[in-house]
Parts: sequence; C-alpha cells; structure tokens
Amino acid sequence: MNRRSFLKQSLTVSTGLLVASRLPAPKAAEASTENSKWRTFEVTTKVEILEPKGASKTWLPVPLLTDTDYFKRIGDDWTGNAVNMGNFRNGKYGAGMVYAEWKEGEKAPVLQLTSRFMTRDRQIDFKKPKAVKEDPDVLKYYLQPSTWIPTDGIVADTARVATLGAKRDVDKARAIYEWIVDNTFRDPKVKGCGIGDIRGMLESRNLGGKCADLNALYVGLARASGLPARDVYGVRVANSADFKSLGKAGDISKAQHCRAEVYLSNYGWVPVDPADVRKVVLEETPEGLPLTDPQVKKARAKLFGAWEMNWLAFNYDHDVKLPNSASKPIAYFMYPQGETAEGKKDSLDPESFRYTMTSKELTV
Repeated sequence: MNRRSFLKQSLTVSTGLLVASRLPAPKAAEASTENSKWRTFEVTTKVEILEPKGASKTWLPVPLLTDTDYFKRIGDDWTGNAVNMGNFRNGKYGAGMVYAEWKEGEKAPVLQLTSRFMTRDRQIDFKKPKAVKEDPDVLKYYLQPSTWIPTDGIVADTARVATLGAKRDVDKARAIYEWIVDNTFRDPKVKGCGIGDIRGMLESRNLGGKCADLNALYVGLARASGLPARDVYGVRVANSADFKSLGKAGDISKAQHCRAEVYLSNYGWVPVDPADVRKVVLEETPEGLPLTDPQVKKARAKLFGAWEMNWLAFNYDHDVKLPNSASKPIAYFMYPQGETAEGKKDSLDPESFRYTMTSKELTV
C-alpha cells in the first residue's frame, strides 16, 4: 500500500417567461459569518474500477485549496494499490485533485481518500456594507464565458429582462436570483446534477434542471450583467438544521451539490443558491410546496446571502481537462472520475465505476 498526504495549502428573451417581482423579499434573520461556530468534518471516498481494460486512472476532487472565512483545510490522506499516485492543482484558480494510475493487468484497482476540514455557516449582513478588495484579474476571470455558460445572445437578452430597473450591483444580483426562483423548476428526471447548458435551456424554453443547471444560469446571467460570478462545486456532508430536503441522505455518494457566488462591490463574494429554493419547493414535502408556502419563503429569503455549511466546497472549475486523461474536458469537476483503455467511465454508473462517499462530524 502507498500513502501520501496533501496538506493545507493557500491555492430579447423567449416569450412566456416572467420578469422577477420587485416586491421586497422577506428578510432573513440578521447574522454574520463571524458569529457562526466552526464544525469539523471528515469525508472518505473509496473508488473501485470494475472490469478494468488496460491501464486504469482515477481523479478525485479534494476540498478547496484556499481557506476562506467559512472554510479551513486540515488535510487529505490517500491509500491504494496504484503504481502512480499524486496531487494536482488544475489551472490558475483551479481544482485540487488526487490522481491515481494502475498498470495494465491490475484486476482490482482501488483508491481511498480521506479529507478533513472545518466549516461554519455563512451569512452576509446587507445592512453593513464594508470595504472589500479582490484581485482584478480574479474578477476579470469570473466575468468570462465558458463552454456551457455563454454571456451573449439569449443569455444577455434574458439578463437585461431580469435586471430591468435595477441600478446597483446588489439590486441586479438579487433581481437575477428572484427571476430564477420565479421562472425555473427542479426536474427530478435530470441525471446527476445536470450539465449546465444554459443557452440550450433558454432557447428551448425548458427551464427545468438541477443545481448545476439552475445555479449555472444564475452565474451566466450575472456575468452577462457585468457581475463577476462563479459556480462552487461540492457535496452535502450533514443534515440541514432548517430543511429536510437540503441535507444528506444516508451516505453522501449521491449528495453532490453545486452552489453559486456573485461578487458585489460593498460585500465581496456573496453566497446564493436559487436551485435549493426550487429543491425545497419540490422535495420538502411529498406533495410539493407552492412559492407562497412559509417554508419556501424562508428558504428564498435565506439563500440570497447565506449558505448553511453542512456542505463541503471542492472547486470553482468549468471546462476541466483532467491531467493525463485521453478524454475531452468535463463540464465541471464534482464527481469522482475514472478512465480505462476503453475510455472515460460514467461517474454516475455504479456498475462500471463504483465509489462510495461517507462523512462524519468530528469532536475536537
């Protein structure tokens, strides 16, 4: 068995769509990130490549490489029977990952990764604007389009409709959030978390999807409105204190969840999650809930400016070219990835690429 450690690092719109209501949303309880308590978690991912053909490879996401005011790395350990294992950082602002490669003839490739980290609930106090500073190159980068998140054409047209009448960046950001909550829906038939093809969603007038679709739409509309924005890819690691539908279910092998952030001049990076509002609508009760339900109103008020940190953030990456991979870039890096001589494995197919993810909260 080999073992390595990856320690803490400093790393015109389609008709039929609604214009977001300009009625003020219910206000969330006043709070700030600084008043939240830190929690410590451990996540273990075990990967097995079944019936491997030729040399086999796998890539596992690790927690954010840079600490934030709501997240701190502790470290990662991994073990397995690969002939080559190591850690990579993908690009300038990119994803951290553990990579393993097995030689041809290995009948049971296996890799286990354990990550430890600390989180605390995140809340922006919009009553207290403050001086913030971010690298201009970072802000410029998060205004750029990606393969699945363009900022021109119907995306730009939709952004103009959604932000009509909004002048300040905080008003534009909130208007886009309200527009998405009003106009989209969570589609349980979508595989995994979706792919985030926002142009296709708008052109087809089918605004159904899951988190990587709906929050990607937020990011695209924000960038088209001149607001730096980014998806944040991760996984739920604990139950929610407020909503049954926004916690993990059993182990966390299928608990992946994409969130979003938008950069505002007087607040810095602001957490948003319109996709989870739509998850509460669909899944909080068996029969579903209307937007007028108190629980939905509570989620809607909270998730512009707050994240409950029963969730682990991996990275912000789009169009990810995995190192040493023969396959095309993937839309985002949130699921374990595998590849053999026959090509890329389906990370959502347990029959060919088996992985399990578990989490536990640690007492320190």
